[in-house]
Amino acid sequence: QVQLVESGGGSVQAGGSLRLSCAASGFLASRKSMGWFRQAPGKEREGVATIYAEGDITEYAYSVKGRFSISRDNAKNTVYLEMNSLQLEDSAMYYCAADRDVRFLWRVPSGFKYWGQGIQVTVST
Repeated sequence: QVQLVESGGGSVQAGGSLRLSCAASGFLASRKSMGWFRQAPGKEREGVATIYAEGDITEYAYSVKGRFSISRDNAKNTVYLEMNSLQLEDSAMYYCAADRDVRFLWRVPSGFKYWGQGIQVTVST
């Protein structure tokens, strides 16, 4: 069955970096649109980044553009989110998502069919 398992989260000081990994099983991540979302307490789940099924076209939220980078390693069936220059506002539960319905914009959580359980990222001073 389809599974998405996130790893690489944890605590980091402001200005530091983390790399999140999303290990996919039950399907080829290279053949699906993939996304990263995050949700902080009291806030709605928001789109962070996506990489399309066709080619390596990427999109980013304005708040992370230039700091975060989404990529694929097809040999490992894994999607990554490299996070640099982390800020306090980046603290959230981060979720990996797969298989977007193209009728939805990439930022809309309900457009993705499969989800990981989430992993915490905490940024502190």
